[in-house]
Amino acid sequence: MSLRLRKFEIYLTGALLLVSLSLPALAGDKKSAKKDSGKQTFTGVVSDSMCGAHHMMENAADCTRACVSKGSKYALVVGDKVYTLDTEDKAALDELNKKAGEKAKVTGTVNGDNIQVSSVSGA
Repeated sequence: MSLRLRKFEIYLTGALLLVSLSLPALAGDKKSAKKDSGKQTFTGVVSDSMCGAHHMMENAADCTRACVSKGSKYALVVGDKVYTLDTEDKAALDELNKKAGEKAKVTGTVNGDNIQVSSVSGA
């Protein structure tokens, strides 16, 4: 019986050793996933924060550009949700201007109803 108990102790010790060695590796993967999980990609129609999904002008692109030129921020309409787009990146702003009134993919970090834009591309 003591031989059986000794074998059990050896197997148990080995299993605990394997688990304890793999925990730091698993924790490291979770940390790196959290860093990347902040960015999301949304596909929607480029608009402005004042008009959202309902433009005052007939042409959505012209209305968006006019509102942005008067101080409104770009926005992305995704279904019923309107996200205000925050960016100082000239390339992203140029792309938003080109895509005004059209579908686009916006990647960035979401904070409530705002997206801190990291990139903009065609849908």
